[in-house]
Amino acid sequence: MNDTNNTTLNASPRNIAIATIVALLVSGLVLVTIILPAEFDIDPLGTGELLGLDALAGASDQPLQIQADAFKSDYAEFILEPFQSVEYKYLLDFDSSMVFNWQAESAVYFDFHADPAGLDVDIYGVSFAAGEASEQSGTYHALFTGIHGWFWENRGFQPVTIKLHSSGFYINSTVYQDGGSFERELRSVAD
Repeated sequence: MNDTNNTTLNASPRNIAIATIVALLVSGLVLVTIILPAEFDIDPLGTGELLGLDALAGASDQPLQIQADAFKSDYAEFILEPFQSVEYKYLLDFDSSMVFNWQAESAVYFDFHADPAGLDVDIYGVSFAAGEASEQSGTYHALFTGIHGWFWENRGFQPVTIKLHSSGFYINSTVYQDGGSFERELRSVAD
């Protein structure tokens, strides 16, 4: 019986050579853009830094990290009227860290997020934690150079005071409120 619906593959030497070349090109691209930055901290195209992969290279084998920026402490206090918001961010270099604690008199909406320097915030901005709370403590390690911090919004009907204590390797701080922004001088204790 003769089956005319059989499909045969044309495994000519030319087709095998083309498939081999395509496979080598794809594997080379993966090697240079993903594997080298993530595993060996070699980033010839800058894709490892852009994707945050270079942070993976040797991250677990070195517990001591020397920072380029000076260690700083900051205390900030914001009074939010009903339905008012404020955004407070620190400028951190890649691989810098900070420890923080914030407290509010009652629950507020918060969003801890970061925006990479020089890239479109709408595309590359990252939110790490969002919700409603009256306090939060933790550590943060910057995956990229940029501004990192909180958005707080009082969704209640009474004024709320938010107090933030932080220490780390940040450069400066900026307040974003009422459609404008200004650099705020760091203060190490409550005045």
